[in-house]
Amino acid sequence: PHPPHHHHPDPAAAAIQQPNLDGGAGFGTTVELQFCASCSYKGNAMTMKRMLETSFPGINVFLHNYPPAFPKRVLSKIMPVIQVGAIATIMAGDQIFPKLGITPPPLFYSLRANRFGTMATIWLIGNFAQSFLQSSGAFEVYCNGDLVFSKLAEQRFPSEFELRDLIGSRLPPSPFGKNMGNVLS
Repeated sequence: PHPPHHHHPDPAAAAIQQPNLDGGAGFGTTVELQFCASCSYKGNAMTMKRMLETSFPGINVFLHNYPPAFPKRVLSKIMPVIQVGAIATIMAGDQIFPKLGITPPPLFYSLRANRFGTMATIWLIGNFAQSFLQSSGAFEVYCNGDLVFSKLAEQRFPSEFELRDLIGSRLPPSPFGKNMGNVLS
């Protein structure tokens, strides 16, 4: 093999290394996908993010957790304290009640007779309640700060085609004809 006398850069390699500065259909547009993290909606959000970034090059898509309402958040933080308190009462109630000067209620003795079942039930019901309180059920889509789709209002997920059309209709017209799909549809 002959040593190269002239260096000719590979145009394909240069295209991969250079950032795309010519804009793209989504250049300057910001989309926020706010979803319920405890509802396992992150997979749907990632799929929608990839679809939007593929359909509209240059678009900025951000994923955020949509928190539950404040009272639900507070109750979800209190739930473990209630669980531990109930289990401690079952375990040590025969010493706690007399020190407080209270006669143990009859229910205490029946719950204490089956300690393991009672504690397991308290733990399971408490964890279920905590999961319920932490979930918002949200999948909200914002385009440049404006709400475009709300799962809370619609009670359903948007399809990929529907979301692409909703975002595409909000993109600014491109002076270079890169958004011709919106003009022709």
